[in-house]
Amino acid sequence: MLKRKTLLSLTALSLFFSVAGTAAAADKTTKYRVYQDTALLYEASDYKSAEAFARRYTDSHVEEIGSRNWVWHNYPRYKVYQHGYSSSAWEFATLDQAIREASNWGNASVRDLQSGGWVWNNYPEYRVYQGEATLPGWTFRTLNEAIAEARKWSNSHVIELDTHAWVWDNMSAETKKQARSQNPKVYQVYQGNHTSEDWKFALLEDALNESLRWGNSTIVNTSTGNTVFSNVKPFKVYQNDNFLNAFLSIDDAIAYAKLFAHTRIENEQAPKLNGKAQVIWNNYPYYRVYQNANLIGEFTTIGSALQYAKNYSNASIRLYDDGSAIWDNLRKLQYWGWNGSSADATIRSQVNTTVGLDVVSPTYFTLADPAGTMTDTSNKETVAWLKKQGLAVHPLVNNQFDASLTTKFLGSKDARAKFISALVGKSSSLGVDGINVDFESLAASDRANFTTFMQELTDAAHAKNLLVSVDLPRGSIKWNAKTAFDHEKLASIVDYIITMTYDHHWKGSTEPGSVAGLQWVEEGVTEFLSYGIPRDKLIMGIPFYVREWKVDSSGKLISNRAVLMKDIPTLIRDKKAVQTWDPTFQQYKVEYKEGGFTYVFWLEDEATVKARIDIAAKDELAGVAAWRLGYDTTELWNMMLQQK
Repeated sequence: MLKRKTLLSLTALSLFFSVAGTAAAADKTTKYRVYQDTALLYEASDYKSAEAFARRYTDSHVEEIGSRNWVWHNYPRYKVYQHGYSSSAWEFATLDQAIREASNWGNASVRDLQSGGWVWNNYPEYRVYQGEATLPGWTFRTLNEAIAEARKWSNSHVIELDTHAWVWDNMSAETKKQARSQNPKVYQVYQGNHTSEDWKFALLEDALNESLRWGNSTIVNTSTGNTVFSNVKPFKVYQNDNFLNAFLSIDDAIAYAKLFAHTRIENEQAPKLNGKAQVIWNNYPYYRVYQNANLIGEFTTIGSALQYAKNYSNASIRLYDDGSAIWDNLRKLQYWGWNGSSADATIRSQVNTTVGLDVVSPTYFTLADPAGTMTDTSNKETVAWLKKQGLAVHPLVNNQFDASLTTKFLGSKDARAKFISALVGKSSSLGVDGINVDFESLAASDRANFTTFMQELTDAAHAKNLLVSVDLPRGSIKWNAKTAFDHEKLASIVDYIITMTYDHHWKGSTEPGSVAGLQWVEEGVTEFLSYGIPRDKLIMGIPFYVREWKVDSSGKLISNRAVLMKDIPTLIRDKKAVQTWDPTFQQYKVEYKEGGFTYVFWLEDEATVKARIDIAAKDELAGVAAWRLGYDTTELWNMMLQQK
């Protein structure tokens, strides 16, 4: 922002503390992120603490910042299903764990998520009947188990489910002989609607043996009209949506389905789920990569899916079962913009120039006196209009950049309480989303009191569901420990920290230079990260202005002025200014002569704004904040929108 500075210039401060010497601070730049699925939970500078935190959550992973490679995860390898149904409680790291759970349920299977199909199942292979009747619990894995149950009942028999063969009964030969002599013969075999006189039987076993000669046949008890047996092939194999074949045996169906990619088996005899046949087996790759809503790849491991997905923008990795995402790169930079005004017409005009803006910050509140009185220039109608445009509103509160006033205010608990009550109360009644604190020109002795003030304010704001951000000067790691801003503590308190990475050379500078040399900006971001500020809390300031310097023929600096970015093209054209690349600031240096003086500034345009956004994206910051709206053009915002 264009703001007044402390009496001691940044350069002088840097020199003072460089000479005085300070112990090198530990680098606390976060290098790892912990996610639960796509939800960011935690950032850490060291791997051990990241892994320890991640272990507290299921379906979590540790990701290396920058490369986005996973260095640890606890996603399950095996999953238990019953009749094709599963749940998150049935996911396990080892096969033994999965089998122990699956053994508690009938018709269960275990899938290795890194391969197609089952690696274990307890689907029954035998069913017990008493006459025509059977019960749900009369299915068994082994013939011996089935026989043991069948022996408990008279006139019982066992059917092998793979072949539907009658493999055991406890009926004597004499009993069967008598049954065959009975009339009428009540068991009629059908194949579809077709039957014949030869397909009538008095003994169910005889009818069953005949039915096995004909595919997809049934046996009907003509005296009751009930279908008492069916060998219609229930297990249907599909490749994608194309029907391939049907089988009587689940094992035969699986053996066939394995010959093809992307197959599934539906059980037509099982109850339907949401009107659809149950899918009890498939070899679809479990990890699916999407770009936006389009499926672009399928993989059997997370690692292979991740390496593929990282090559695409707006990509996500989703699970086959429920479509839930476990990774994405959909995260977009937030675009914040300060208004520098409270006037309704000005704010509306500024916002109407933008596209892709997320957060707007009107200048509404000011610390008026040491007693904590608040000046309020807010407008509820403006806030309502901004919200209607889909913008979050975080009004700016300033301290008039008055060091003496601020020291007295921060030193008084009652004054702080009065001011915070008024600020939070009014912000809540306005319906805004947060508060942006811009207290500048603070004395170093205010360090502890300012931190206390920010803690008190944030506690009160959070109680009203308001976010809190604080604007901090770019500074230098050499002397920031001597200023009023305790970066590490503030980062643990507030929701966002905005580093004002501009005014590299400012109104009070003694030599010409860029307002925000790109290398200086990048070094500033690196330093802020080194304090341990989480990347998703850090927002980088960008200037929408330049400072034009007036120099006489002897090279003496005469004066300077701010030039708005939107006015620069006209200025260059009208003055026939010359542009030369300056590698020091990584910007074009623009010069023209007039009236015996040389005028010089360092160019800000779409290219430099894009370069700044690239820094924020590379370092995976939460976003960028522009000082200020109204200095820009819609064309600039069109470019910025494409960089989100």
